[in-house]
Amino acid sequence: MKKLVIFLLMMFPLGLFAQESKIAIVNTQEIMMAMPEVADMQKQISALDAEYQKEMKAMSDEYNKKYSDFIAQQDSLTENIRLRRMQELEDIQQRTQNLIQVAQQDIQKKQTDLLAPIQEKLRNAIQAVGKENGYLYILDPQIVLYKSDAAIDATAQVKAKLGIQ
Repeated sequence: MKKLVIFLLMMFPLGLFAQESKIAIVNTQEIMMAMPEVADMQKQISALDAEYQKEMKAMSDEYNKKYSDFIAQQDSLTENIRLRRMQELEDIQQRTQNLIQVAQQDIQKKQTDLLAPIQEKLRNAIQAVGKENGYLYILDPQIVLYKSDAAIDATAQVKAKLGIQ
């Protein structure tokens, strides 16, 4: 805690304390949740997830059918056929595991690709509000340890800049 206070004191030049500094806060999480682009992104991610869920269900159904057939017939199968069917079951399990990994990676990549322009748009709006109002710093309140009643909340200004209610 002491290190944080010392760090914060080092960040602000002493001359800055004598002047009236304009520091604002912006709740980026609140703004992001209000942006229509985020809702569109979530729909696209949900649709992609549904596609993968459908594929996994098909693979699971295939595995369950082959497994139940194998269990029902295993006593009457020759050794070679039984081994081949056991290998088929293992292959389906391996394909399912691979699909799960690919799905997770694909969904994460899609989310990252869709989120980048949204974050850039938000960052540009925050910078524009900062320049227009002469703020020295704009901080996110999730990081701020203390906020006085006199603190300026620029969240509404950024939302207005983005055209969000």
